[in-house]
Amino acid sequence: MLEVRNLSASYGMHRALSGINVQVEAGEIVVILGANGAGKSSLLKAIAGMSEGEVEAEITLDGSLISDLRAEQIVERGIAFVPEGRGIFGDLTVAENLMLGAYSSHARAQQEQNLDRVFALFPKLRERRSQISRTMSGGEQQMVAIGRAMMSAPQILMLDEPSLGLSPLLCKELFANLKNIRETGLGVLLVEQNARQSLATADRGYLIENGEIIGQDTADRLLNDPAVQSAYLGGASAAT
Repeated sequence: MLEVRNLSASYGMHRALSGINVQVEAGEIVVILGANGAGKSSLLKAIAGMSEGEVEAEITLDGSLISDLRAEQIVERGIAFVPEGRGIFGDLTVAENLMLGAYSSHARAQQEQNLDRVFALFPKLRERRSQISRTMSGGEQQMVAIGRAMMSAPQILMLDEPSLGLSPLLCKELFANLKNIRETGLGVLLVEQNARQSLATADRGYLIENGEIIGQDTADRLLNDPAVQSAYLGGASAAT
């Protein structure tokens, strides 16, 4: 279980996050909803040890404190982060990109098992393993990015705007894949612009505004909450 307690982040004089408390259990999808600039990406980067600001927090993974660790140590402990924009190496093949995710010692020991798991989740990547990544579609590149993160043998997978730039059909495929990932026992922490589809897929959700958590509930209740519908789902009429 990932538990974030009283996380605050500042960029100089600007307070980006304040008093954030978030929890992600194994085998559940948790979505963070908020407007642009609310602090969603800053939260994921702070958890991953990649924040450019000053972060104060108590972050634990299965009870072990990780908030003082460097980014590579956090990956080693079991948290993988797929940033917005995917960040894959376009001139490398699918297989080469995937293998870059298995650099930590515990991931190398499970490299073949993890690769089999990625190919089971994303059969298309097995077919395209020799293809240069930049020649793939946006949806396929997102599969590569998620697969590379899973090659680190994580307990928690964090995704920042994974559906950005994808067609509606590819979005549907992406969220189906997230459900399959959940079935493997991973916890997923998701920041996503597609509020409706993410709530339809997630187990729980948090609402963030001006760097603070202003609400949390099950995904079903949030999806049917008139205030959430008005703020994030285009109004109650769009929910029918």
